[in-house]
Amino acid sequence: MRILRSVPIAAKAPIALTIGNFDGVHLGHQAMLSRLGESARDGGLPACAMTFEPHPREFFAPDRAPSRLTSLREKLQLLAAYGIERSYVCRFNYLFAQISPDEFIKRILVRGLGVHSLLVGDDFRFGARRAGDFSMLKQYASQLGYTVDAMSSVMLEGERVSSTAVRKALECGDLAGAARLLGRPYSIGGRVVRGDGLGRKLGYPTANVQMKHNRPPLTGIFAVEVSGAADSPLRGVASLGIRPTVKQHGEAVLEVYIFDFSGEIYGRHVRVDFLHKFRDEEKFKDLAELTRQISVDVANARAYFRGSAAVPLDDKGGGVAQFRH
Repeated sequence: MRILRSVPIAAKAPIALTIGNFDGVHLGHQAMLSRLGESARDGGLPACAMTFEPHPREFFAPDRAPSRLTSLREKLQLLAAYGIERSYVCRFNYLFAQISPDEFIKRILVRGLGVHSLLVGDDFRFGARRAGDFSMLKQYASQLGYTVDAMSSVMLEGERVSSTAVRKALECGDLAGAARLLGRPYSIGGRVVRGDGLGRKLGYPTANVQMKHNRPPLTGIFAVEVSGAADSPLRGVASLGIRPTVKQHGEAVLEVYIFDFSGEIYGRHVRVDFLHKFRDEEKFKDLAELTRQISVDVANARAYFRGSAAVPLDDKGGGVAQFRH
């Protein structure tokens, strides 16, 4: 897939285009990409997507913007996997936000991109103050020589599939629900970097995965599979959170203890698939208590993959698996 960071002054050839933030690339997005692909093939056109960086809500209200489901790299990888041949990543800034709907259609879509076939969501808004909508796109279509269609929302078990619905499921620890909406397990990708070495000192060396998410949409202790560390996915247990036992005020960290693995993977880009949540983060009184809980977490994760029951609570407070930091 080709990735372009700007819109050409003048298009060289016509394209089929869809526009959106595509955060998470969930089933609703996938349905749109599939429909775009069919239209592109029928017209002999490349299937293209326009997306924005940062998300417009991050630009206008960064403190109130929702957590991202995917980094830009993850989103582009998913768009390519679902058939997009060319992605236009538009830098969303003050100047872009001031483009009028009329200019967006004429200068960007028609002259710059050469849009021949356009597909948008039925609630799509664009241009300064979000003044443009589908009816406006339709009004200009015959005049400027393109076709436009609107994609209705995709429903799943009576629920509208949306990035918001995925976030809610993740926040509640409902990984199965999130996976149904996404059509795959929720995952976070990143490069393995060196951490503080605490896991190794405690007997559970972890791969520290660098995240691009400012605020991950989920926290806690999880059974996971890791792709990219070996020829096939590896199983393990992951801690995602601020590690309150060892940090007073810290940023979220993703650490994965991979079962029965001793390979050197620093610098490698991996993908962590979240399959089951065991518990929330918890602050322990000391490292000995933390180590004891990690051993329970590891046992529970192994039991999960065997299809066995979790380690039961005991009289010393041990319990359901999680790396509690």
